[in-house]
Amino acid sequence: MTLHAADLVPAGLVPPAREEQVRRVAEKFAVAVSAEMAALIDPADPADPIAAQFVPSAAELESAPEERADPIGDARWSPLPGIVHRYPDRVLLKPLLLCPVYCRFCFRRETVGKKGAVLGPAALARAFAYIRERPQIWEVIVTGGDPFLLSPRRLAAIVRTLDAIPHLAVIRFHTRVPIVDPGRVGTALVAALAAEKAVYVVLHANHPRELTAAARAAAQRLVRAGIPLLSQTVLLRGVNDDAAVLEALFRGLVAMRVKPYYLHHADLAPGTAHFRTGIAEGQSLVKALRGPVSGLCQPTYVLDIPGGYGKVPIAPSAARRAGEGGWLIEDPAGGVHPYPPDAGGERG
Repeated sequence: MTLHAADLVPAGLVPPAREEQVRRVAEKFAVAVSAEMAALIDPADPADPIAAQFVPSAAELESAPEERADPIGDARWSPLPGIVHRYPDRVLLKPLLLCPVYCRFCFRRETVGKKGAVLGPAALARAFAYIRERPQIWEVIVTGGDPFLLSPRRLAAIVRTLDAIPHLAVIRFHTRVPIVDPGRVGTALVAALAAEKAVYVVLHANHPRELTAAARAAAQRLVRAGIPLLSQTVLLRGVNDDAAVLEALFRGLVAMRVKPYYLHHADLAPGTAHFRTGIAEGQSLVKALRGPVSGLCQPTYVLDIPGGYGKVPIAPSAARRAGEGGWLIEDPAGGVHPYPPDAGGERG
């Protein structure tokens, strides 16, 4: 069962005094909370990190001057519906723009959950033709929206079509489903992902409480089918802007055989300023994890440059130039150590 805007007050997730706020937010942006996530929310806690992610707030009605309807510049790199081709060797394929939950910080919040959210057969065929005609495309990232909302039959058809394109090597799915609606990850969905090519699934999780027993079981079903799992996390004020919370999340994911892949700096989506930390704050959090926490638990901290200029790592560097061409290297405890300029064959 999915809760929509009108269900949040009766379900006790929003007090009646906030009903009008929720209605106004829902007029601008899609609202949906899965039963699994609703069950994790503590309505008595005004700072509940799960509620912050999924329950609308009045802050979403305020846009900052720097915010953009298309914060990462998808439109700039979209030659036809359903395709984003920002990098030479990989493309995004977006067969639908629907989600099981609508994150209040979503960078595609201006487009998800709207009319025309499913790519029709003709448009999907054109998207496949675009991929076939470009041998430089090595990887297809199936995203949206959430591709795991497709029926197993339609999901299998996409996988079969991509699997038959000779120059492709990797098919990657980005999804929130195994975390927020894990019951969907059944035998049929897992079987739909079977391919000769490498298939990866990248989960989205932001708080350790999301790693429920059902989510762990869904991940296990994918792992047992031989599908490698990675994760994406968005750094969010009031949700996970705490080193201990991030540590618990990343340790929990690795224990589920999910490799933390990206920690995203929150994008400049409309009405999301209350979620964004500063970059320096993010760097400090990432630095706090280095050393005390296993390297398996270390994602890459990245920023998608506004305007469509691509994703770049923004973690602090442990190395800085010193006099005479050498280097100073900072260890996890803060100690600084010289490193010679010519080690490893480097020349000035």
